[in-house]
Amino acid sequence: MALHQTITVLNTLDSAYASGEQVRQLFVAYPGVKVEVEKVQGDKGSTEFVKITIPGSNGKAGGGSAPTFGIVGRLGGIGARPGRIGIVSDADGAVAAVASALKLADMQSKGDVLKGDVLITTHICPDAPTLPHEPVDFMDSPVDILQMNEHEVLPEMEAILSIDTTKGNRVINHKGIAISPTVKEGYILRVSEDLLRLLEMTTGQLPVTFPVTTQDITPYGNDLYHINSILQPAVATDAPVVGLAITAQSMVPGCGTGASHEVDIASAVRFAIETAKEFSQGQCSFYNQAEFARITELYGSMKVLQTPGKPAVPTA
Repeated sequence: MALHQTITVLNTLDSAYASGEQVRQLFVAYPGVKVEVEKVQGDKGSTEFVKITIPGSNGKAGGGSAPTFGIVGRLGGIGARPGRIGIVSDADGAVAAVASALKLADMQSKGDVLKGDVLITTHICPDAPTLPHEPVDFMDSPVDILQMNEHEVLPEMEAILSIDTTKGNRVINHKGIAISPTVKEGYILRVSEDLLRLLEMTTGQLPVTFPVTTQDITPYGNDLYHINSILQPAVATDAPVVGLAITAQSMVPGCGTGASHEVDIASAVRFAIETAKEFSQGQCSFYNQAEFARITELYGSMKVLQTPGKPAVPTA
């Protein structure tokens, strides 16, 4: 199942020499899978963005009509070297995203091909900086959030599952995985019933969700508190976005090492795979289209929340 792929990816990325090229090498046995790597320089170093395309049997990239699903592995970095030795907790999003792609590629080689294309994006940086944050420190990133969204949130994605370690808080007191309400065009919508069903099925437990505030869905850099970057993809797209959080019962800093739990990451991978299967077949909806049309008719656009907002008015 997904645990094999999760451990494979963990072992690959738990290295001071981890790179996008090493991720590419994981897929050399799957000629139908396309892996693109691009190195980007930022103010605090560099990282390598990875885009993995798993073509569907009726995918739009090949002229078909099945919907395209997006999986984003969101993180600051997979390591905080030289200050911290080893893979950090924040790496879980990248591990889950790449492991999801590896599982889909393996399924495809065995004849289980999804109808729609699946696009998986993340970035690989083994020596990212850290960032002070309450209640525990975060991982920072060598590139800013705009650059991340530019490379990870693709216009072809018709729905996005954003996977991120979400352990540095006091509001999710559960070890495992949890999902957010759907965020679309500045609106925080109800939690998808389809995704709740899939969460129950893949974990064998009652579904766990986590609270989202208006601050969380606004862009970074506006001096507002954000739980983390899990919903930052929502500021860069009109597609519905759901956060898939890998969680802990206790507070764990994103820069903490020895804190990645392969079974929890594999749970996230299973959920992502099952969501991709159903979404590509039109059997899973991230939001109710009629209800979204009604709320926008009643209250208008909330796209202002996808922007930096009004400039500050200078005080006299």
